[in-house]
Amino acid sequence: MKLDEIDVQILKMLQDNGKRSYTDIAQQLDVSEGTVRSRINRLLKEGVFEFIIHMDPNKIGLNVQVIIGIKTKLGHQEAIAAHLNDYPEVRFVGAFSGHHDLILQAYFKNNEDLVNFLNKELAKLEGIVAADVSIELKQYKDSFSYMIQEQD
Repeated sequence: MKLDEIDVQILKMLQDNGKRSYTDIAQQLDVSEGTVRSRINRLLKEGVFEFIIHMDPNKIGLNVQVIIGIKTKLGHQEAIAAHLNDYPEVRFVGAFSGHHDLILQAYFKNNEDLVNFLNKELAKLEGIVAADVSIELKQYKDSFSYMIQEQD
C-alpha cells in the first residue's frame, strides 16, 4: 500500500494524539471529515496502524519487566515462538540473528512469578537450550512512535 501526503499527515496527527477528532484533523489538513474518515478506515483495514491502549505496567501491578533471550535447538524455533505467544505475561516475541534465536519481553507482578514462569513454563517447552534473563532496572524510553516518511 502506498501512502500519500494526506495519509502521512493523518498518521502523524494520530501518533501525536490518538484521541484527536476527525473534524480537527480535517480542519488542519483542509479536507472534508469524510475524507479523513475514509482514509483512516482504509489505513486500519490495510493494517497500517491500529488503535491501542498503552498502559504503564508499574501502575497496573506489573513491577518486574524482563527481556529473555532464548537459544533453541535447530528446528524448534517456530514451535517455541508459537507457544510463547499463548502466555499473557509475554508482550513481544521475535526471531533474531545473533546469540539468541528468540527474544521476548514479558511482565510479571513480582520476582516469584518470574521464577515460576522460568522454572515451570519455559522449562516444559521442548527445544529450549538456554534462556538469558535481563531484568529492567530503570526505563529511559517507552514509545510506539515511529518516524513517518512519505513513500516514493
